[in-house]
Amino acid sequence: MTQQQEIPAEVLELHARNVTFDWTDTPLEWIKGDPFASDFTTGLLHMVLPEGERWFCEVFTEALPYVKDEDLARVMRGFIGQEAMHAESHDGAVTAYLERRGVDTAPFLRQMEFAFRRILGPRTRSRSAKVRYNDMVQRLWLVAAIEHYTAILGVFALNADWERFDVDPTMADICRWHGAEEVEHRAVAHDVAHYFDPGYLHRCRAMLTILAFMVVGIPRVGRYVTGARTGRRQSLIGFVLRYLRASHRGVLPPVRSLVWFTLLYFDPRFHPDSIGSTEQARAYLATSPAVRASAQ
Repeated sequence: MTQQQEIPAEVLELHARNVTFDWTDTPLEWIKGDPFASDFTTGLLHMVLPEGERWFCEVFTEALPYVKDEDLARVMRGFIGQEAMHAESHDGAVTAYLERRGVDTAPFLRQMEFAFRRILGPRTRSRSAKVRYNDMVQRLWLVAAIEHYTAILGVFALNADWERFDVDPTMADICRWHGAEEVEHRAVAHDVAHYFDPGYLHRCRAMLTILAFMVVGIPRVGRYVTGARTGRRQSLIGFVLRYLRASHRGVLPPVRSLVWFTLLYFDPRFHPDSIGSTEQARAYLATSPAVRASAQ
C-alpha cells in the first residue's frame, strides 16, 4: 500500500443531505414526448444504482480500517454517507413511484442483487488474508471505474436543458441532486484506490471489466422498464436507435461524449478533478428543492 497525495481541500468536507422526494404526481413519462428516455433514466437511477451504491458503501467500510491517512478516512466516511442516502432515496422511488404505477421491478432487482452481492462480493471463503486483501483492492478500483461514469452522468444532469422538454420537477431534482453529489465527490473513489495500489494496469483492468458490464447490462434496464410499462419487448437495435435519437435531442448523454471520457480514463495522467466543477455542483445543491426542504 502506498501513501496517496494530499486530498484537495475542496473535497475534504463531504456530508450526506437528508433529502426526501414526493412521487405522488410524477408520471412514468416524466420527459414529455420521450417515453424511451424517461424509461431509460428511471431504470438506471432507481433499479441499477441503489444496489451498486450499497456495494460501494460495503467496499469502503471494508477498506476503512486499513487507511492511516485521517483526511482520506474522513472523506471516505462522507462518501459512504452520501452513497447510502442515494440508495435510500432511489429505493423509495421504486416502491412509491414505479411499483405504484404498475412496474414489476422485482425480477430486475434480483439480477442486480446477484451481480453486486455474489459476482462482485468479497471473497470471504478464502482462508488467505492476502487473497482477501487483494480482492478488496481490486473492488476499490472497480468502484473508481463506476464512479467515473456517475461523475460524467452528474455533469450531464447539471447541464442538460431538460426544462425545454417540460420535465417533471421531482424527477429532474433527484437527477440533479444525485448528479451534483457525484460531481462533488468525483475524485474520492479514485484517490482511495490509488492509496491502496497506484498500478496503472489495475486501473485499466477495472475499467475494461466495467465496460463489459455496461455493454451487456445497461441496455437491459431501459428495455426492461419499457417492456414492463407497455407489455412489448424492445429489440436491442430499437434500443440503440432510440438512444441515439434521444441523445441527439439532448435528453440523454451523447455517445461521443461517453466515448471521449472513457478514452480519457486510460490516460496515465488522468485524475477525476479534470471532470466537472465542484462550484457548479455545490451551487445546485444550495438551490435544490429537496435539499432546501431538508434544511428547514
